[in-house]
Amino acid sequence: MTPQTYRPPIEAALALPALADLDEPRATGRACVWNGEPLTIETAVDLGEQTDSAGRVCFLRSCRRHAGQAAHRALMEHAPSCEQCTDNAGGCDLGRVLLCLIRDGRR
Repeated sequence: MTPQTYRPPIEAALALPALADLDEPRATGRACVWNGEPLTIETAVDLGEQTDSAGRVCFLRSCRRHAGQAAHRALMEHAPSCEQCTDNAGGCDLGRVLLCLIRDGRR
């Protein structure tokens, strides 16, 4: 499971930057949405496609480090209030995706 296959909750959980605030490199996936670091296919984490209020299609991507950091923050917010996460960490789809992003961010 990836952010692309489990989009609505993951987008909210990761607290992605507002689409209207993204410059061209960040909106087109050529740079990390959080810090603007240039990305390659090897270094990018695909965060999915979104359309802003003006109709601009954005292809959001992040560097592994920032995706992992955002996922860690999201998991710390999500897990304590999620019955599935507290009972069985593997039982929550959102928790599993966040854990994958965290692990990927450590590479």
